[in-house]
Amino acid sequence: MPRPIIGLTTYAEDARFGLQDTFSAVLPLSYVHAVHETGGRAVLITPDDPDPEILDGVDGIVFTGGSDVDPALYGDTPHGATRVKPNRDRAELMLLRAAAERGVPLLGICRGMQLMSVAYGGRLHQHLPDVLGHHGHRPASGPKFGHHTVELTPGSRVHDILGDRIVANSFHHQGVKDPGRLTATGWCPEDELIEVVEDPALPFALGVQWHPEDTDDFRVIAALIEAAAKQKALAA
Repeated sequence: MPRPIIGLTTYAEDARFGLQDTFSAVLPLSYVHAVHETGGRAVLITPDDPDPEILDGVDGIVFTGGSDVDPALYGDTPHGATRVKPNRDRAELMLLRAAAERGVPLLGICRGMQLMSVAYGGRLHQHLPDVLGHHGHRPASGPKFGHHTVELTPGSRVHDILGDRIVANSFHHQGVKDPGRLTATGWCPEDELIEVVEDPALPFALGVQWHPEDTDDFRVIAALIEAAAKQKALAA
């Protein structure tokens, strides 16, 4: 059977090609690499012309990292450190809700996990240093990523994939305050910040706060590919 097709949401940003800056659809290649390494075939989904029919052409979808989710979507006023892309929010919220309604396997990574929480009626911490009193989740200097332990709830989907705990990378200044109708199934024990959310009512709907595509541990992404392959086989 052909590889399952996995959609990856993209950023719309100015990017330099040669000597020219061009408004472009861009995404770190690490996402594509992780999908290909775990048996999927990646396609990029741009935010410029959203329509649920996009889901007709994919077997699973990843909501990737990037800009902050607009606090207006959960009834808050912007913090001074909040940077939003409203067009991307609108496009991805539409796709996320449509994917959940159809039961399309979905994975939210970093911003994607936060977007899942907002889509399910939750709220975010807009600037973690104000809440937690430290910059550990996005170091102000030094290496790109921070690292910390994540403890996972026995019996959850993520526990089935990763076990009791992992050491995760970390690069975010916002976080999930309230997961809404999602179930929180992973935490940072150092400060009790939510690190994993899932919808146990769906075949596969998981959000993680870290960046598995930027590690050598692709088990979460492999689990999405496996779920997408099962859905593809059922539809055949």
